[in-house]
Amino acid sequence: MPASIISIRHMCQTFDSLPVVRDLTFGIAEGEVFGFLGHNGAGKTTTVHMLTTLARPASGTAEIAGADIVGDPMGVRRQIGYVPENVRLYDTLTAQENLMFFARLSGLGDPAARVAETLALLDCSDLALRRVGGFSKGMRQRIGLAQAILHRPRVLFLDEPTSGLDPMGIKMLRDVIARLNRDRGMTIFMNTHLLSEIAKTCTSIGVLGHGRLIYHDTMQAVTARYGSDSALEELYLSLAPASQPAGAA
Repeated sequence: MPASIISIRHMCQTFDSLPVVRDLTFGIAEGEVFGFLGHNGAGKTTTVHMLTTLARPASGTAEIAGADIVGDPMGVRRQIGYVPENVRLYDTLTAQENLMFFARLSGLGDPAARVAETLALLDCSDLALRRVGGFSKGMRQRIGLAQAILHRPRVLFLDEPTSGLDPMGIKMLRDVIARLNRDRGMTIFMNTHLLSEIAKTCTSIGVLGHGRLIYHDTMQAVTARYGSDSALEELYLSLAPASQPAGAA
């Protein structure tokens, strides 16, 4: 069994004294494509913000590739890539210019070569010289993904990556995730509320409900236990009801 590349220990978060994430403790093995499942408001994005050092936990901590999110946030950032639900880019610049800017910020030795290599890796070299302001949601997502992996992180966080994408965009993104995991060995942490994407993409899942981890297992074990996607859907709906306490995100 591979060692845990993400190790979460008693991690909690509160907003205005209301508990949002409650005592999360679990690990994700290196090389997994982990699906973090939960209804809107379950606390998924808040968890991702803590793991990516965008927010400090109220208590507890986590380690990513050996770096502590509280004690060594810069060490964590060197190991991770992050694609938010709504990718922010400079609309007046081309895709290539956007990526060159971020490559230089990352201190890459040959930024032009890395940008070209990354665009080719994601099958979007044709977008290089086009201004980002005219891009569709799917195009922006691909350039945001390129930005996130310029420095070749060991762990990639995706926050609702299929939100707003058409079926073709979803399939393209699914193929890219599989390729990065298979060919580059990246561990993927995918935050979503779409059960269909979990079943097609992930090797393990966790279900968050009311800020608590209420289910965690491999997809192989889930399939062996529950069989069809419809049975898994019934499990999900029973474990994570749509009503959430105030304050969850």
